[in-house]
Amino acid sequence: MTTPSSNAYDVTISSIREAHARIADGIVRTPCHHSAGLSALLGADIYLKLETLQRSGSFKDRGALNRLLQLSEDECKRGVIAVSAGNHAQALAYHASRLGIEATLVMPLAAPYAKVSRTQGFGGKVEQCGETLDDCMDRMRELQKQRGSIFVSPYDDAMVVAGQGTVGLEIAEDVTDIDSVVVPIGGGGLIAGIATALSGEGSEQNSKVSIIGVEAALYPTMHQLVKGAELQNPTGDRTGVGVGGHTLAEGIAVKQPGASNAKVVKRLVKDILLLDEPSLERGVACMLEHGRVLAEGAGAAPLAAVLAHPQRFHGKKVVLVVCGANIDTRLLSSVLTRDMARNGLMAHIGVSISDQPGVLAKVSAIFGETGANIIEVLHKRLFESCAAKEAELDIIAETKGQEHIQEVLARLRGNGFRANRLHRFD
Repeated sequence: MTTPSSNAYDVTISSIREAHARIADGIVRTPCHHSAGLSALLGADIYLKLETLQRSGSFKDRGALNRLLQLSEDECKRGVIAVSAGNHAQALAYHASRLGIEATLVMPLAAPYAKVSRTQGFGGKVEQCGETLDDCMDRMRELQKQRGSIFVSPYDDAMVVAGQGTVGLEIAEDVTDIDSVVVPIGGGGLIAGIATALSGEGSEQNSKVSIIGVEAALYPTMHQLVKGAELQNPTGDRTGVGVGGHTLAEGIAVKQPGASNAKVVKRLVKDILLLDEPSLERGVACMLEHGRVLAEGAGAAPLAAVLAHPQRFHGKKVVLVVCGANIDTRLLSSVLTRDMARNGLMAHIGVSISDQPGVLAKVSAIFGETGANIIEVLHKRLFESCAAKEAELDIIAETKGQEHIQEVLARLRGNGFRANRLHRFD
């Protein structure tokens, strides 16, 4: 998203401390929870900074509130406006409503319905348009000009970044002798604030802790920006790094990070790890199964990074910033089902049979004898490559693991059936 131009700014440990005092009464002072389950799984000392507990379900409450509390009386009367796919919109709508400030949120047509609905429920006035956040920016500028509203950037604003940096202050208060803090990166406001709080000049931790950023591989914008690569803009009229695609971590799918944030990242962040979509899916599922925490794709990205690079974090004390919990329930269902398939807890098996009475019952009996539970069967006679007197079965079954699936296949083949595993996710 290309935000309106703004001057370069500096965020300091002092401005973050001031922000923490300013917003204290309006946010949740979230815990930095030690996860015994994830620690045992990963062979590291894992702590979860649970920003999922904020009222809007993400860390965005902090920056939005800090910005709103510094509006003048005249600016409050004019109201605020923002572009967001979900989390920033919800946070701004909630806190603006509490403070009696009108908030208009321009959201893309593809924004998850649940996020749009919650934004409206918090009192925000939502207008949806365009396919991307960049499309929304054009409409936002029109509305801003008509109404004189104050634009509140989700990340390209010193007051917003200082608010996000309060996450770092709380981490330092709750956990000592930290080796690494792993932070998702979208526009860079969260990691710039946390890095300043933990590793910047005047911070208590200073250089003792390694700040590790995480981006979706489809949106490696900060990674490339700090390395000096040229990013391909939305119109595609420049050569360089291609950016875009459908990612589970839509909360960090940003085409153009904040320039000032990039300077902080380049100075204070040790590394940025890129994650493909299967890794992000695994992170969401593992966070729920072993961490007992519901997280959206961006929120689970730090865990996905540790899962993808276990040796890098083995034996270390690691804080994972779980930045948000706003995942669509249908998407969550799909992610968990796909994870079951990867782990062999669900299998899609194709079986060729003779099209005669009783044969389907024999196949079903074999599944039952092996302890596999059939949950769906598609019996196909037409439009298949099988002979006229044959049929194809597509069977989805709950299984106990990869070895169990092979046992089911072996039993089917041993009884004269042609059987194969279909649609693997591993």
